[in-house]
Amino acid sequence: MEKVNWKVSGMSCTNCALTIDKYLQGKGMQDVRVNFLGGEVSFQLPEGINKAKIQEGIDGLGYVVKNGETGNSKKPFFSTHLQRFTFCAVFTFPLMLHMIPGLHIHFLMNPYLQIALTVPVFIVGMDFFGRSAMHSLLKGIPNMNVLIAIGAIASFVYSLYGTFTNQAAEYLFYETTATIITLVFLGNWLEDKSVETTQSALRKLVSAQQSMANMIAYDDQHQEHIFPVESNTLKVGDLILIKSGEAVPMDCKILSGEISVDESIVTGEFIPVDKKSKDLLIGGSIVVNGSVKAYVTAVGEDSILGNILQLVKNAQTEKPPVQQLADKISAVFVPVVIGIALLTIVLNYTIADQTFTSSLMRAIAVLVIACPCAMGLATPAAIAVGLGRAARNGVLFKNTKSLELFKDIQQVVFDKTGTLTTGKFIIQQIELSDEGKKYGLEEVKKIAYSLEKYSNHPLAKTITKEWKTSNELRFTKIEEQKGYGMKAVDKDGNEYTAGSYQTAMQLTKDHSHNIYIIKNNALLGWIDLSDEIRPEAFAVMQYLQKRNIQTILLSGDKQASCDLIAQQLKINQVFAEQTPAQKLEKIESLTANKPTVMVGDGINDAPALAKATVGISLSEASQIAVQSAEVVLMSNGIKHLPLALGLGKHTFLTIQQNLFWALLYNVAAIPIAALGFLSPSFSALAMGISDVVLAINSVRLNFKKVV
Repeated sequence: MEKVNWKVSGMSCTNCALTIDKYLQGKGMQDVRVNFLGGEVSFQLPEGINKAKIQEGIDGLGYVVKNGETGNSKKPFFSTHLQRFTFCAVFTFPLMLHMIPGLHIHFLMNPYLQIALTVPVFIVGMDFFGRSAMHSLLKGIPNMNVLIAIGAIASFVYSLYGTFTNQAAEYLFYETTATIITLVFLGNWLEDKSVETTQSALRKLVSAQQSMANMIAYDDQHQEHIFPVESNTLKVGDLILIKSGEAVPMDCKILSGEISVDESIVTGEFIPVDKKSKDLLIGGSIVVNGSVKAYVTAVGEDSILGNILQLVKNAQTEKPPVQQLADKISAVFVPVVIGIALLTIVLNYTIADQTFTSSLMRAIAVLVIACPCAMGLATPAAIAVGLGRAARNGVLFKNTKSLELFKDIQQVVFDKTGTLTTGKFIIQQIELSDEGKKYGLEEVKKIAYSLEKYSNHPLAKTITKEWKTSNELRFTKIEEQKGYGMKAVDKDGNEYTAGSYQTAMQLTKDHSHNIYIIKNNALLGWIDLSDEIRPEAFAVMQYLQKRNIQTILLSGDKQASCDLIAQQLKINQVFAEQTPAQKLEKIESLTANKPTVMVGDGINDAPALAKATVGISLSEASQIAVQSAEVVLMSNGIKHLPLALGLGKHTFLTIQQNLFWALLYNVAAIPIAALGFLSPSFSALAMGISDVVLAINSVRLNFKKVV
C-alpha cells in the first residue's frame, strides 16, 4: 500500500479531525492519522483506489488538501482568518458605532443601509462557517461552526423579518449578525496564532531539514565542480562539501577533513563534538569550525532528524486515556448546546417573562459562547508543547501514553553496562589457562576478535577495536546468544565460544572475569575489562532519591561489579548475573507491584524494556532496544532522564488544567449567557479567548521548571 502524507487546511478542532478520520476509514484507508494542530493527514492507500477521488472527498467536507493530486479544490473567498476578519471589520465597525454610549448617528440606523453593510459579512461568514457546518452535519459529526452558523442566521433572518414587516425598531439586530461573525473570525485568528506557538519546537526541527547544500560533481575531464542545491533534492551517495557555519544538509559520512559540530538540534547538547574521516554526521547539526567532504547516507524520513520528526508527529496524533472523557463530551456537545439554546428561548419567554426578542438574543448568546473546541484543544495543545520541548532537548516520546504514565512512576530500573557506565572499556588483562598456553597469546586474541566482531555488546566492541587483525578466523555458523555471548563453528567443525561465566561454569569455578574464551569445550583463557560510571549518573540518582523514587540495578554482569556500582551511586537494590529471561521475569514482578521505568541499551534489555510500565532506551543502544522502548534519550547517556520524567508529569498536569478550564468555562458561560448577562457580541469574543487561554497555559510548558 502507498503511504500518503497531505497537508490539509481548514481544520480547527478535534471534531474536524474526527470528520476526516471517519471519512478516510469509511473509504477503506488504513493506519489513518489526523493531526489538526499541524494540519497533517496521513494514511495507507490500498491498491486500486483513486487518490484523486479521496482528495475530492476531503475537499467536499469543506477542507483543502494543499499538496494533493488535483488543484480543483473549491476554496473559500479568503485563505486565512485574519483576511476574513479584516474584510468583515470594515463593514462591521459602522454597525457597532451606535453601541458607543452617547453616540447616535441617525443615518446608520436605516435598516436598508444596515442590510447593505451586513450582507458582505454574512456571505463571507456563511462561506466559511456555513459550508463547514453543513458538511459536518452531513457526516454526522457536527462541529462548533454549526453553533456559529445557527446564531448568525437566526439574528440575520429575524432582522430581515423586522425590516420587511416595518417592525425595525424591535427586530433590528444586523449588528449582532455582523459582530458574531467578525469577532469569531478574530477569535479564530487569535487561536491559530496561539496554537502556532505550541508547534514552535516542531517547526524548528522542520526548518533544520530545509537548508541548502554544496553538491560536488565531476565533468568528463574529471574536474571537480561545486554548485548549490536544496537539501531535499539530495540522494543517498551524493557527494557534498560542508563548510564552517553551515548546516549538515542530510545524514552523511565524512570522506576527508575534520570539523567541530553542534548537534544540539538532536541531542540537546550545545558543546561541539569533534568529527573526522569515517565519522557520521547528523542532518540538521551545525558546523562550528572546519570543513569536510562527505557522502550522503540517509535522506528524508530515513535520516535521524526525519525519523525524529515522524515519531513526534505520530505521537501527536495519538490520544492518551485522559482525553477519552473530553472526546465523549465533544461528540455530543453541539446537539446538547442546541437543545440548551432552544430551552433558553422557551424558559425565558414563558417563565422569566421575557419578550421573544430578548429570549432569542439569549439563545444566540448561548450558541455563540459555547466552545467544544476548548475541550478538543486541551490535550493536543499541551502534548504538542511537551513533545516539542522534549524533542528539542534530545528526548523522544514515541507515544503520548508514556507522558501520562510518568506521573505515577515509583521506581526506576537501570541496566549497568552502557547505561550507568560509559560503555567505553579498557582491557585490563588477558590470562591463559594451561590449555590456552598451548595455542599461545596471539592465537587466543585472534579467536576472541573473530567472535566478538559480530557482537554489538560494549565489551565486544572494545576487544574488536583493540585486537583488530586481518588474519581472523572464518566461520560457517555464528550466533549471539542473549545474556551468554558469541558461539561459532568453523569449516572443520571446531566450536568456539566467547561469553559470560554461564558459558564456562562447567569448566571453572572462578566467576570473577568478564569474558571466557572456549574452544571445543576447553577453556583457553579469560579477559578482564573495566568500565567507568557515567558522570551524569550521580546527579540523576540524587534527583530520583530526592523524589522518593526507588532505584534498582538489574544487570547480567557479575555480582561484585554490580555491588560496587550500586555502592558508589547509592542505588537501593541490586539484581546481578541475570539472564534476559530472568530480567524479563524480574521486570514483570516489579511492574506488577509498582509503576516502573526500565532504562537499558542492550539486546538483552529489549524484552524487559517492552514489559516495563515505560521503557527508556539510549540513542546509541542496539536497534532492537530502541524499537522496544517507548522513550529514547538522544543525548549521550542518561543526563536527560529527569527531564523526561519531569516533562511527562508536568505535561499531564497541564492537560488536567486545560480540561478543568474548558469544562469550567462551558459550565459557567452557558448559564450566564442564558440568563441574559452576556450579549451575543461579547459571547463571540469570549468564545475565541477561551481557546487562547488554553494555548497560553500550554505554552508555559516551554519555560516551566520541570526538573
